[in-house]
Amino acid sequence: MEFTHFDGDGNARMVDVGEKEETRREAVARGSIFLSPECFAKVSEGSMKKGDVLGVARIAGIMGAKKTSELIPLCHVLSLTKLTVDFEMREDTHEIQAVCTACTVGKTGVEMEALTGVSVALLTIYDMCKAVDKSMEIGEICLEKKTGGKSGVYERRRD
Repeated sequence: MEFTHFDGDGNARMVDVGEKEETRREAVARGSIFLSPECFAKVSEGSMKKGDVLGVARIAGIMGAKKTSELIPLCHVLSLTKLTVDFEMREDTHEIQAVCTACTVGKTGVEMEALTGVSVALLTIYDMCKAVDKSMEIGEICLEKKTGGKSGVYERRRD
C-alpha cells in the first residue's frame, strides 16, 4: 500500500476524492483518561468546582470533531450528519472512557473526526480536573470501528 498524501515528488497534498463514490460512513473511536481516586470520585459525584465535567467534555468533543479539517492539515471539510460523545466510568481503574461516533454521507471517511472528538473530550476532562489531579494520564486512543467506502468495514481486534 502506498501513502496517498504525497505527490510524485514527495510533497504533501490533499487526496483528490472527486471520483470516489458517496457512501454512508461511520467511525467510532475510543480513548481513556486515568484519574486519582479522589478526582474520579469528584467527577462521578459532580462535585468539581468547575462544574459538570462530562457535560462540558461532551460538548467540547463534538466541537472538536467539527473542526477536524482546521486542525489536521490534509483532512477534507466534511458535512457531518451525526456526532456523539459518550462516557463510560470504570470505578475499579478510576478510568473514564470517551467514545465518539461520527457519521457522514460522502466521499471520504470520518475516522479523523471521531479520533479528534475523543482527544478533545479527554483533554477537556484534564483541563477541568487539573487543579485536583495533575497526574492524570490520557491514552489508549484508537479507532474501534469504521464502515463505508471502498475499504468496507474495519473492526479493531481485541486479543
